[in-house]
Amino acid sequence: MARKIYAEMDRKPLFIAGPCVIESREHTLKLAKKICAFAEKLGATVVFKASFDKANRTSVKSYRGPGLNKGLEILAAVKKETGLKVLTDVHETAQVEQVAEVADVIQVPAFLCRQTDLLLECAKSGRTVNVKKGQFLSPWDMIFVVGKLESGRAKEIWLTERGATFGYNNLVVDMRSIPAMKELGYPVIFDATHSVQRPGGGQGRSTGDAKFIVTLAQAAAGAGADGFFFEMHDNPAKALSDGANSMKIDEFPAVAAKLSAIFGLVRK
Repeated sequence: MARKIYAEMDRKPLFIAGPCVIESREHTLKLAKKICAFAEKLGATVVFKASFDKANRTSVKSYRGPGLNKGLEILAAVKKETGLKVLTDVHETAQVEQVAEVADVIQVPAFLCRQTDLLLECAKSGRTVNVKKGQFLSPWDMIFVVGKLESGRAKEIWLTERGATFGYNNLVVDMRSIPAMKELGYPVIFDATHSVQRPGGGQGRSTGDAKFIVTLAQAAAGAGADGFFFEMHDNPAKALSDGANSMKIDEFPAVAAKLSAIFGLVRK
């Protein structure tokens, strides 16, 4: 098993939190500072996340982000001004080396979780690699994803559950996938906001059922999840990506406290 960078995940949950996409430097820093303040008050371990490019948007007309160079510049500013570790996703092997200069965690999107060259390049980076389980994979199929990362000598591996697709713009979460993936020997994160997404359900964009975010997160905590992934925004209705399945940022402290309590009970 790869060495754990976040050893405290054995005794308290990890939270990955931030906007779906970088909308602007000012907005990103505003959210990051608020998340940092929450984390300090809660005593929680938080990794800030935001994407510099959403390469898999439903429509070609959708906002994708500021791009690699500007996006990494903003994420570097987040680290400098808040002290938070940062996570961002990559879509191509050519992005990995540059992203690894800034990001503490490199994320492989669900749609790309079987891309061998991308996984190997991420493993080689020396950064923690978080792989989202494809909506089209069973949890036990992730053994082959893990095998690729291990063959590339990944420093640390996280696996993220984000629901399974049965088509027709909907996702279903099978909580058995959390203990099933934990058997592979690595921390399992539950993506509570993408799990309530309705992919492509809004005539050229995805929609979602944000009212179920907390319910599913609590169930995942009960199933033994090691961490929780939340896309959050100060005004989800005006978010440039995934607003319909984002959590309001001011809800984070209460939700995090509740999940931490369940996390502790499960481990007792």
